[in-house]
Amino acid sequence: MTSGVPESRTVAAQLREVLPQLPKAEQRVARALLAGYPTAGLEPLAIVAGLAQTSAATVLRLAYRLGFEGYPELQQAIKRETQQRYTSPLAQYGTPQEDSDGVLGRSGRVLLEATAATFEQLPEGELLKAAGLLADPARRVSALGGRFSTILAQYLIAHLQQLRPGTTHLAGSTADHAAHLLDMGRKDVLVLFDYRRYQHESIAFANAAAARNVKIVLLTDPWLSPAAAVADVVLPAQVRSPSPFDSLTPAVALLETLIAAVVEELGEVGRTRVAEYDQVADGVLREDDRRAPSADRPRRSQAARRPPESAP
Repeated sequence: MTSGVPESRTVAAQLREVLPQLPKAEQRVARALLAGYPTAGLEPLAIVAGLAQTSAATVLRLAYRLGFEGYPELQQAIKRETQQRYTSPLAQYGTPQEDSDGVLGRSGRVLLEATAATFEQLPEGELLKAAGLLADPARRVSALGGRFSTILAQYLIAHLQQLRPGTTHLAGSTADHAAHLLDMGRKDVLVLFDYRRYQHESIAFANAAAARNVKIVLLTDPWLSPAAAVADVVLPAQVRSPSPFDSLTPAVALLETLIAAVVEELGEVGRTRVAEYDQVADGVLREDDRRAPSADRPRRSQAARRPPESAP
């Protein structure tokens, strides 16, 4: 029911994909557009050229390279993305779809297509870069999500805790997050989950973390959270779903792949940690089992323990 999959990749996604192969001058344009995305792309041609310290002709060459007929067409594409960025569930209610598959068949088709599109459009280099950061033993890893995506942050940390030390799921209040931020610096990695309609608190936290030289891995949607402007790695996933609510199914599949990449990156170190975790967890569970009978044994009431009274 939702229109979560754009007809083509977003301008930001295309810029990130071609960035390493661009000539130096066009790289400056691409970085200027990404740094202020999407607002920078809505500025006049001359202003974008000024931001990139290059010529208007260079900006036009980049637009042509991305497949647009000119700069106005590139701007129109960004405007369409901007409208989709803040689409609410209410706006995504549509007329009931008539198809012979019913809701089960339609859901399977929509979610499979969205997941496939996510993997097709994701540069492998970005995924491996993220895995390298998460596997680096010299870095601490913190994960933060929004109202719904906090479950993804918790899921990631639950796996990383078994693979490596120094991992934290940022739950609790904004004040708790601020206290955690005090101890973050260049040896930290923040994994941020932020999907439309983006959370101001998460974006503010990412900006503050970036100011402290924290490396940021952002998992977001195709239209990109504003936090992408300060992220070192951006991993977008489609959000199309069979209901008015955006789906996290493709994001979960992407997260599973990221975890698999971290496992490969860690190699034997990760395997040793998992073995130690199993040993510790097994000991804790056995201790719980020993305590369970006495703890779970029902207590007899005072009335039950009182001897029966003699008949008069």
